[in-house]
Amino acid sequence: MASLRVLEHPVIQHHLGRLRDETTGRDAFRLHVERIAALLAYEVTRDLPTEEVTIQTPLAETTGRQLKIRLGLVPILRAGLGMVRPVLDLVPGAEVWHLGMYRDEATAQPVEYYSKLSTASPVDMAVVLDPMLATGGSVTAALAELARWGVKKTSLMSIIASQDGVNRVQSEFPDVDIFVGAVDPELNEQKFIVPGLGDAGDRMFNA
Repeated sequence: MASLRVLEHPVIQHHLGRLRDETTGRDAFRLHVERIAALLAYEVTRDLPTEEVTIQTPLAETTGRQLKIRLGLVPILRAGLGMVRPVLDLVPGAEVWHLGMYRDEATAQPVEYYSKLSTASPVDMAVVLDPMLATGGSVTAALAELARWGVKKTSLMSIIASQDGVNRVQSEFPDVDIFVGAVDPELNEQKFIVPGLGDAGDRMFNA
């Protein structure tokens, strides 16, 4: 079964409170998303494999360590874009691949409109970035795309998840580890997370 990591770090909870506040404007909203994403990324990358290398310091030769895998970031457009930069700040060598999906308002089902995954060999590990794990439809569609690409290890980073979304990912993709800042109890009739924070994409880019 996939592990669920709810990071109750006090700094994450501080930024999460600001995100939930309807009076938080666009610029501040982006900043709080990035701060939470950076802290989540620290945990997601905690167990990445490394290899020993020889390096020359200004004083002597010694050994160090470097990452030994290809890491791919897969933001789900458009809201996932807001989580990319802080992860790249932590792992500059990571690749970035994009999946575009929107939710059909009538059916609440994901509709894919863009896919940019390599036609070459897949990355060793992929991290799906989506601020809101609501029904789980978009995320599970993205995870299916990555499985078809041949990615062996995948994790999910979300700022807020619904319990329904967590249950769906764990049911359909039991090997995917989930890292979130909070799990909210329910979805409303429009399939928005409650209490949630509204539409992350709109608040990040438009309002």
